[in-house]
Amino acid sequence: MTVNQFVRIVAGFFIMASLALAHFSGQLDMSRLSWLWFTAFVGANLFQSGFTKFCPLDTILKKLGVPESTGNSCA
Repeated sequence: MTVNQFVRIVAGFFIMASLALAHFSGQLDMSRLSWLWFTAFVGANLFQSGFTKFCPLDTILKKLGVPESTGNSCA
């Protein structure tokens, strides 16, 4: 596994964990439709892309002609 994959896994995990902790402590209600479900989707996508190397945004950006990074970056 690469550093980039670990960054995606950890970032996705922290996003989903923070939503779960806020939900179970009563600070937010994830049982209702809200914009926080978009945050949950982003966290889950980051997490899975760290394992599968598939990220829809990568595909979209490549099709738009955005060059891949050659240097070190965070996620």
